[in-house]
Amino acid sequence: MKEAAAALLGPPDTAAFRAAMGRFPTGVTLLTHGSGDSTSVITLNSLTSVSLDPLLILVSVKADGRIRPRVARTHSFAVNLLSRHHRDLAREFCRPDRPAGTAAMRRLDAVEGITGNAVIPSAEAYFECVLDAEHPAGDHTLLIARVVALVASETGPDPLVFHQGAFTGLLLGTRAAA
Repeated sequence: MKEAAAALLGPPDTAAFRAAMGRFPTGVTLLTHGSGDSTSVITLNSLTSVSLDPLLILVSVKADGRIRPRVARTHSFAVNLLSRHHRDLAREFCRPDRPAGTAAMRRLDAVEGITGNAVIPSAEAYFECVLDAEHPAGDHTLLIARVVALVASETGPDPLVFHQGAFTGLLLGTRAAA
């Protein structure tokens, strides 16, 4: 216990913070904005359910990133929960030179959703959202959005997971003892 107390004496550095947070597995999503020629897509693993009444979610995007001002301008976006077979898409859309416009739509095999944003029918689920609030948070901006439409896959779940710096999946059918 003394090691833990000693670790708290000085502020943690960025590398230590990233390593510690890497121990927390997260789902992997693609946040989409626009469709057709105006499609923008980013890989995102910061999705949180906020409220059931009304239906609200929270995502965190880079404050100086390309997608935040676009969402702020149109007040809508979609979040697509990726399956394990979408691993290559997750990698591709986290790069600075990721596809955009119709090339992104084709690569995702996406269609235009009711909010005008690209959605991926092969995703585990997708949520179409209307922006409710933005909150600056360090080098990111928290977007809180109202879910106005959602679709969940009818196949068995096989979510893509990000853990300790790598993409993986879940071992379905196993349960930890309570």
